Amino acid sequence: MAEDDLELLITAVVAADDERQARAACDELLRRVGGRVVRVSDCSDEEPGCWSVTISLVSGERVGQNVAGALARAVRTFVRQLGDELPLPRVACEPPTAWTVLDDPDPLDELLPGVERLLVEAWAGGDPQHRGQAEPAPPAAPADEPASSTRLLLRVDVATDRSAGAEWQARAVASRVARNGKITRVAPHGHLLSVHVDLGSTENSPDVALRDAVASLGRSGWSVPDRSGPSTTSRWSAAPVPPAGITALELTATPASAFVWTVPD
Repeated sequence: MAEDDLELLITAVVAADDERQARAACDELLRRVGGRVVRVSDCSDEEPGCWSVTISLVSGERVGQNVAGALARAVRTFVRQLGDELPLPRVACEPPTAWTVLDDPDPLDELLPGVERLLVEAWAGGDPQHRGQAEPAPPAAPADEPASSTRLLLRVDVATDRSAGAEWQARAVASRVARNGKITRVAPHGHLLSVHVDLGSTENSPDVALRDAVASLGRSGWSVPDRSGPSTTSRWSAAPVPPAGITALELTATPASAFVWTVPD
């Protein structure tokens, strides 16, 4: 893939008993759009009887001066390939990625038997999470970390009523800071959904870790870091607040020695 190519990642969540059935459900989609399967995962713990299949292919769109525009067009162009009966969905864009979730299975059932939803992502420069590689090990508990390390936590507030949509957007933001971010919980926050992400540990001090994470997210308007006990927190809010999409971010850096490891329900 050339530097100015856009990579498309298509993740289908399908009803299946095993990996073979999950792959077979995507055969017709692969025949229509091409690409290759880079990951198959059992997600029955979250959605009983479901598997996810991720397909990678190169978009016909190329990166130009307007990266956001190219990313959004890549997503919309792919959706048009799936059938005229599909309405063009709302596309969220946070360069280097843009994405949408198709969660009405009826128009997709002929192309993807048993589909529950379809995530369409476009990435400039390729997917930073390297989904074609082996699964990364889950983050280690603080007891296994050096005493001097720092834990980074991210909260993403999203204006949406769908948990899946909030999680996809949070993952896209988290991928700018860490490849192995793990969602720990999704909770209502007023009219928003708050997605909490554990970004893992770093050997830097909390101040340096927070500064580097803010720089990686590439937004202006972050608050001055606020200390609360051993932790340091910085916040960002969208202005004006959008009716849909990401409305606020919160980054917290905590010394590993003070971090309390919790297992989500």
